[in-house]
Amino acid sequence: MKKYLVLGVLFLLPITAYIFFASGVNNFAKLPVLTPGVTELTKFHTLEGNPVVLKDHITVLGFFGNEVASKHGNAFNLIQKIYKKNEGFEDFQLVILLEKGTETEAKALQLKLKEMASMSNWKFVFGSTDAIQQVFDSLKTDHVLRSDYSTPYVFIIDKDRGLRGRDDDEDVGVLYGFDARDVAEINNKMSDDIKVILAEYRLELKKYKADREI
Repeated sequence: MKKYLVLGVLFLLPITAYIFFASGVNNFAKLPVLTPGVTELTKFHTLEGNPVVLKDHITVLGFFGNEVASKHGNAFNLIQKIYKKNEGFEDFQLVILLEKGTETEAKALQLKLKEMASMSNWKFVFGSTDAIQQVFDSLKTDHVLRSDYSTPYVFIIDKDRGLRGRDDDEDVGVLYGFDARDVAEINNKMSDDIKVILAEYRLELKKYKADREI
């Protein structure tokens, strides 16, 4: 009897595990697009003068405006809880919008962040206040930019420039962005949602490869 019980467990366990993970993968495909058509970053450039685009990237988008000094804590939270976990994924980037004239302050912050991780997929980009406002407005969220053109909230943008978030969050209902000051929120909710969207694109890539092999 014990022999059959052990064989039954060995047979059923892999099937149960498969069903569990398969159902999880299906859930991964359900992170909703809250706002399509986020404005492209054509009016911005990096510290090196290079362009940065949202299209075909999974982007964590932040707004530091013209106030860099007070955002060091937010940056450290993001690099520790979000960036370091995902920097190795293809097409992932973290982009911070700043006003022209803050390059020196941004370089100083970048040097501090380099002590924690490679900055190859972390982009500080610079533009006018009008350009910053235009991108922010295109998100169509319930947040507002401060007078220094900054916000503590960061946003997940998909490869088609759609704002991803939650439309049934247990705390706020519609969750457009994540408060970078709140370690628990970005370490739990935001980290989970990035896993969801990365899994979604991995599934699409696997399906595309499978279709090509047929």
